Amino acid sequence: MTISTPKRLGALALVAVFAIGACTGSGASSAPSGAASPAPSTPAESTAPESAPPADLSGTVNIDGSSTVYPITQAAAEDFGAANPGVQVPVAFSGTGGGFKKFCAGETDINDASRPIKADDEGEGLACTANGVNYVELQIAIDGLTVVVNPQNDWATCLTVAQLARIYGPDSKEGITWADVNPAWPAEAIDAYMPGADSGTFDYFTEEINGEVDVAAQWPTQSEDDNTLVTGVAGNKNAIGFFGYAYFVENQDKLKAVEVDGGSGCIAPTEATINDNSYAPLSRPLFIYPDTGKAATNTALNAFVNYYLANASTLAAEVGYVAVPADVLAAETAEWTAAVPQ
Repeated sequence: MTISTPKRLGALALVAVFAIGACTGSGASSAPSGAASPAPSTPAESTAPESAPPADLSGTVNIDGSSTVYPITQAAAEDFGAANPGVQVPVAFSGTGGGFKKFCAGETDINDASRPIKADDEGEGLACTANGVNYVELQIAIDGLTVVVNPQNDWATCLTVAQLARIYGPDSKEGITWADVNPAWPAEAIDAYMPGADSGTFDYFTEEINGEVDVAAQWPTQSEDDNTLVTGVAGNKNAIGFFGYAYFVENQDKLKAVEVDGGSGCIAPTEATINDNSYAPLSRPLFIYPDTGKAATNTALNAFVNYYLANASTLAAEVGYVAVPADVLAAETAEWTAAVPQ
């Protein structure tokens, strides 16, 4: 079933109320920090296996993880479920980190992630190894982590990395004013919002802006639910927050995106600047991590991932993200088909 972006995300917002847990994120067409960025390209055509799933396909595919990736995965689950009514695909969003805890314990079949797995971290990669959970990392879209303010804010139109760190860095204290960030701005206290610590978005932002993962101010309001952040910023003239680009696209009637100066001038988040990584340093890749061991015996899981990859470009555009370049999607699909018998 195909739904326009606003209608699709509006429905997802209602579903999110009943989802277990909340937010996450890191990485874009741009590769994870420190890796070379792939060249901009036109959206990928389908390169996933073309064989249709069995008509009597049945089973369950359990998914958790990033709230940033959630809209794409939920859209894939809705469409796949409509075509395969015998398959249940529940999707929750406890955050990238929270999702990996469940995934590496064998509790879920796929983890949505807005940053790469911490392969050498005792709580993630090593836990997967210890529990015999094998996986493959598949990039399914590109995001531009978007800094937003209230529409009544007519002064903070562009923020440098240093200014963002002044607000969200570990030395920031409650009561900081806009004038503390820029003397020309109002001496009014900032009301800051940000994703929770289990979020991949939190991990990515703190690393790129504050210089170290998980190091941030303690006073801002935190939530794993991006819709809570949207509501907070929309309700206060002096508020600021950040989350995935799709949530801004869906709520741009009540939020204003801030341009970011990563050292090359002020750049607004758009599909073009996110794709070519000029929206730096906040462009990042989005991933799913399927359990390859389970997929080898769970026909529904295998078929769902095939469907996801075949429709990733369309789904990303529908919910407000950017499709990965064709060569990247082809490589991801080849990695998947090599890992799991088709």
